[in-house]
Amino acid sequence: MIANNDMNNQLPKALKTVFDELGILKHLRKAGITKGLGFTCAYIFKLIFSLIFEGKNWYMLLEGKKSDDLPEKNAIYRFLNNSKYNWRRFLLSLSAATISKVSTLTGNKRPKVLIVDDSSYERNRSKKVELLARCFDHASQKMRYYKGFRMLTLGWSDGTTFMPIDFSLLSSMKAKLNGINEKIDKRTSGYKRRREALQKAPEQLPDMIKRALSKGIDASYVLMDSWFTQPPLIKDIVNQGLDVIGMVKATNQRYLVNNKRVGLKELYRLAAPTKHHKSILRSIHTTMANGVDVKVVFVRNRNKKREWLAILSTDCTLTEQEIIRIYGMRWDIEVFFKTTKSLLKLQKEFQGRSYDSMIAHTTIVFTRYIVLSWQHRCSTDERTLGGMFYELCDEINELDWAVALQQLIELFEDVLKKTNQKLKKLIKSQLHQWFSALPSYIKAYLPNLCCES
Repeated sequence: MIANNDMNNQLPKALKTVFDELGILKHLRKAGITKGLGFTCAYIFKLIFSLIFEGKNWYMLLEGKKSDDLPEKNAIYRFLNNSKYNWRRFLLSLSAATISKVSTLTGNKRPKVLIVDDSSYERNRSKKVELLARCFDHASQKMRYYKGFRMLTLGWSDGTTFMPIDFSLLSSMKAKLNGINEKIDKRTSGYKRRREALQKAPEQLPDMIKRALSKGIDASYVLMDSWFTQPPLIKDIVNQGLDVIGMVKATNQRYLVNNKRVGLKELYRLAAPTKHHKSILRSIHTTMANGVDVKVVFVRNRNKKREWLAILSTDCTLTEQEIIRIYGMRWDIEVFFKTTKSLLKLQKEFQGRSYDSMIAHTTIVFTRYIVLSWQHRCSTDERTLGGMFYELCDEINELDWAVALQQLIELFEDVLKKTNQKLKKLIKSQLHQWFSALPSYIKAYLPNLCCES
């Protein structure tokens, strides 16, 4: 895995290149995630980061042959449980820098969007997890309750690449099962995130978007589903200079048409039919009750063809087709949730009880996704993120035999030093002939011998 005597060469070449290119460890230091004694934070971060690609968990590593070179379990959990580490600053800095690189590969005419959504973060078998709550999964077909958190996430997309920017693990004031640990220093960033966990999602989103914009992240629209398209939140986002595109449902929300307040169903009857596309039924320009001008497009529900869905846009200059096309980019965050849970072991790899450990591990999982997204964007072939993930796993397996081969070469060199000059020259000549016949991808793992030859 990662040898203690080679702390500067801990990652496979593909990952090491991306770490250097994105400056991941530099962002880690800038966020104040450092310590003075023992294993460095950078070392432990890379160790945890690489676990998923190794196909092992922490227990299996400690039971393996290389356990003597690894830090103890307590060192890992001290790193994850530290409430002073500002993981939000690290993730925001890393994602902003990576998005800046991605933007240079994106055409100016392609829309760039922020996407807001939440997903379940389950801890059903836990009892003593800090701020554990009983949450309702509105996205599940079973409409069930679970123990855990709601993972509110803000991401960026240009239609090709998705990058997570910020997140919050939401508990509940009314349904929480455990409270905040009283021993936590109230001056730390960890305590501030605990206080945020007890807020509602619409209260946190304006600050999330504000932090993203302050980092220079370029976006024109904020995409959201019907759970977030509330008039106060929409107005707050519009005041920050962004337009909102989101699905709306028939609730108590009212729209102004000819100085008359109407609901969504009556708005559908007043909307003018469209003739350009069969799936686009109607559209209308209107004003929300809080004074925000919007364009509402009614489209056919593909699952229930007799019903319709409504998509709202605060950018009234867009055509109906453009509104639907941009809103379709919201699907990127659903792919992100599926990838982090199925492939990157979100909520499964570490079962810590402290709120800080869940924040730290979730940030590391998001960093894995950023690395995969950047490699996927830079690659010339059309590999999926899943394929990229398994290729990195294969490369780490290759690293094991590469290290063994390097050690074998070093053993030969030690033997050569003890032989006479004529035999030494003969063996070395044979060894160089064997090396020159090797494929280039194997030679890449033996730079020392290559230089000598």
